[in-house]
Amino acid sequence: MFCGSACCGAKDPDNFEPGKSKLTADEQLGSSSATGKPFDEQAGGAGLDATPFATSYFERELNELNVLRSQGGVENMVPYSFQSGAVYTGQWQKNERHGYGTQRWLDGSSFSGQWKQNTAEGIGSFTHSDGDVYIGSWERNKASGLGIYNHKGSTTYKGEWKEDLQEGVGVETWPEGSHYEGNFKAGQKDGPGIYHWADGSKYQGTWLDNVISGSGEYVGHDGRAFKGQWYESVIHGLGHYSWPGGRDYAGLYKADQKDGFGVFTWPDGRKYQGFWANGKQFGQGLYTTKDGITKGAFWEDGHRVRDSA
Repeated sequence: MFCGSACCGAKDPDNFEPGKSKLTADEQLGSSSATGKPFDEQAGGAGLDATPFATSYFERELNELNVLRSQGGVENMVPYSFQSGAVYTGQWQKNERHGYGTQRWLDGSSFSGQWKQNTAEGIGSFTHSDGDVYIGSWERNKASGLGIYNHKGSTTYKGEWKEDLQEGVGVETWPEGSHYEGNFKAGQKDGPGIYHWADGSKYQGTWLDNVISGSGEYVGHDGRAFKGQWYESVIHGLGHYSWPGGRDYAGLYKADQKDGFGVFTWPDGRKYQGFWANGKQFGQGLYTTKDGITKGAFWEDGHRVRDSA
């Protein structure tokens, strides 16, 4: 098997969605506002508590924002404290966040950038409480367009986004030096792409749901090379494998093992043409010696058991 777990670059979807909360439901509910007053006293209404169990930071103050839209009570560049504990400092238009502004939440997360009618729209930066940062384009409170997401001390992604997920062309890098460049779909590597390992090995080919699947070519730092078909990051199907020094195999594989008909040649001229099972010669085949003599034989577990008639 060429590709270890690092190759697949599996991600935690909660950590990779720029505007999503990483808190538990109880923590998302927050506490009283910075003023210490209950929300209904500040806004002049009842039943206007923070939106419960919101998965996005931007959705947590929707109820209160709806009240502000009709009742006012805000002023440009004067900090406004929400019941959830979040504080917005920036521009307003018609009692809606509009223009440039910064909102900070109780857990230390913050968004700074452009707003349009209460939603993050345009260019902005979202910083999570654990230090993860997304900088880029936003549409309707979600990362959409070009952007960079940096996991603190870990993975960095630069590329295209759609509704908070990697979508389109991008580059994902890891601290040890590995990186992937290619297509993404719904947050997963999907389509054509190239994966570079830190040791200089490379895979170029197709991906499906974050794993190598389809046709592709692997070149190892030690000179090994395989070109052919893959399934779930292992060789599976028809392919051609060559080793340093001149050994060569062309034929069928099953779950990373030679399985089916294939031809194996050695640099000294020897050749086996026949059937394989679980990586070993198994069944009928033709064996050619280094002197050029070819004989038919039957094989089991890589050993010749008898010559054919």
